[in-house]
Amino acid sequence: MMVDRRERIERLLQAEELRREDLEELQPYDVAVVLPDLEPERQIRLLILLPPDVAAGALEHLDADDQYAFLVERLPVNTTHAVLAAMSTAALVDLLKALHPRQQQAVLRLVPPADVEDVRALMAYPEGSAASRMTTEYLAVRAQWSADQVIRHFRHVGRDVEIAHYVYVVDRAGKLIGVTSLRDVLLAEPEMPVADFMHASVVSVQATADQEEAARILRDYDFGALPVVDAEERLVGVLGVDDVLDVAEEEATEDIQKGASVVPLDTTYSRASVWSLYYRRVGWLAILVLLNLFSSAVIAAYSSTLAAVLSLAFFIPLLIGSGGNAGSQSATLMIRALATQDVRPSQWATAFAKEVAVGALLGLTLGALSALLGVFRGGWGEAGWTLGLVVGITMVAIVVVANLIGMTLPFLLSRFKLDPAVASSPLITTIADATGLLIYFSIAAWLFGIG
Repeated sequence: MMVDRRERIERLLQAEELRREDLEELQPYDVAVVLPDLEPERQIRLLILLPPDVAAGALEHLDADDQYAFLVERLPVNTTHAVLAAMSTAALVDLLKALHPRQQQAVLRLVPPADVEDVRALMAYPEGSAASRMTTEYLAVRAQWSADQVIRHFRHVGRDVEIAHYVYVVDRAGKLIGVTSLRDVLLAEPEMPVADFMHASVVSVQATADQEEAARILRDYDFGALPVVDAEERLVGVLGVDDVLDVAEEEATEDIQKGASVVPLDTTYSRASVWSLYYRRVGWLAILVLLNLFSSAVIAAYSSTLAAVLSLAFFIPLLIGSGGNAGSQSATLMIRALATQDVRPSQWATAFAKEVAVGALLGLTLGALSALLGVFRGGWGEAGWTLGLVVGITMVAIVVVANLIGMTLPFLLSRFKLDPAVASSPLITTIADATGLLIYFSIAAWLFGIG
């Protein structure tokens, strides 16, 4: 597929008389994939000849730095004006938010004056809010309009409408009072007022709501777009399903990075500098080193127990590794359940009871296997059976406790309005290690009678 794209575009660029009509069928994504690999002269020639909407769509797929370079530094001013006029408001806002303030001003000077006010209004919304991702290019009509009036209005403004399959109904104050589809408008009798076939019960999202909430509503209701309203229920924009797909990708990437104890990157890995990767990783690693001091302290406190029964040391990796793994499994399942609202914070007790049962079953299974290994390692005499009993009981206790730690931390973080993804595998493992060692040596000291 990539070869076909490249060959097709290369063939077009090599033509002696390249016309804009020849490029109209190119898809923006295909252009964006091929564009970075072309020679600079061919990049500029291609963007100049492309229809502005295709060029705008292609640039929207590039990183902010590349977009800025083309729009401000490389393309002719008239081409930049045309491309910016064709670019969606949401894409412009995303670009501007990713740039330095001086670069923002350079781009804003090239944006059509009619769009600047909308762009500045969207930039005022908090990062990560539903409104920060919405478009202001939608179709809004009045309830008393006839179906024919709506069609005539759409013919007048339709070229500037990004989300056209929904028709939103507002009152004189701009308050959202209904919604219908363009299909229903076309099928209605020409003189039938919109109020007669619109849906008065409209599902919407507050402008300041988290973008994840907006994504969840779109997913739950299976809508193609979601209206965004302010505190007075006035329609301020529309969030499209394509914007939500971007949100889902960003949130998933962020959660994966947090799950590895990495402060989320603000760019792609390939563009991140060595320094950026360093300082976004070193903080959590330093904290985990400090937490691991508890494990060292536990071993030091039970050094006499370890010296008396040296074979206890052989099972430390097995026990604490199993505990960390069990805790990570529990945390991963709980973080995802909380994120999708499959489990709510109020259901803590139910989840706790379930994880106690699961942990006990897992612990008994792994404990039986570990006990056999302990007996085998310690010999078939009394010392071997005691070692097997210590290892088996410890495994049961460690798995149950680690399971509950992994399940509880996401709930606690949610209670304090923090992202449950912070309860990452390294953090769970570190806590489970110290706890597991304390359990292990306590049981060993008791069963071996070491004071």
